[in-house]
Amino acid sequence: MSNTTIVVGLDGSEAGARALAFAKERAKLIGNCTIAIVYVIEWSPFSFQTPEENEERHKRREEELQMAHERVLDPAVDATKAEGFEVIGVLQHGDAADILDATAKKHNASQIVVGRVGARGLKERVFGGVTGRLAASASVPLTIIP
Repeated sequence: MSNTTIVVGLDGSEAGARALAFAKERAKLIGNCTIAIVYVIEWSPFSFQTPEENEERHKRREEELQMAHERVLDPAVDATKAEGFEVIGVLQHGDAADILDATAKKHNASQIVVGRVGARGLKERVFGGVTGRLAASASVPLTIIP
């Protein structure tokens, strides 16, 4: 039997934690399963700034990556590994829906699991968030956790 991968969108919210818990339950049932925990820092590559502003932006980007590793991704990966799961940690800047779907394609995942309302809450409900975009465009089945 080949290895199955479940991609989980983690954002530091309670809904993200519930999504990871759900993925762990499914991985136990599947057996030979890898959990890809993905944390995305929303980041637009488009900017019309001065060279000095772009240099400062790059420094901020590196600081954000380090903080995301320390505060969210690494603890989640370490705890999941400690529970006996095979885990991949992914941290990127960009569009969360695109990166979650690209990760699913890259790892031939069987599904993507995300929380219904992420850390942005109201803003996502008003403007449409990662979950809505994934529901419309994911290349694999999507499980949305309340």
